[in-house]
Amino acid sequence: MEKVLVSLPDDLVARMRTIIPTRQRSKVLAKLLEEELKKRENELYKCACEVDADEALNTEMADWDTTVGDGIEGSETW
Repeated sequence: MEKVLVSLPDDLVARMRTIIPTRQRSKVLAKLLEEELKKRENELYKCACEVDADEALNTEMADWDTTVGDGIEGSETW
């Protein structure tokens, strides 16, 4: 378990302290954060699926594949 310092508006903290018992606050915040992360991960996944299904983009990316192996080695430093 890791402790994290976050900043919250004073009125929100006051309401939290009034309504959520001391030993339950971390659990409640973790649950809310988990829900938000799942929502955002799902949105990112949907976006990635749309990009993957974009035929015009895939065609353009295939055109760029011709640059692979153009003589530039990955070990070169600039």
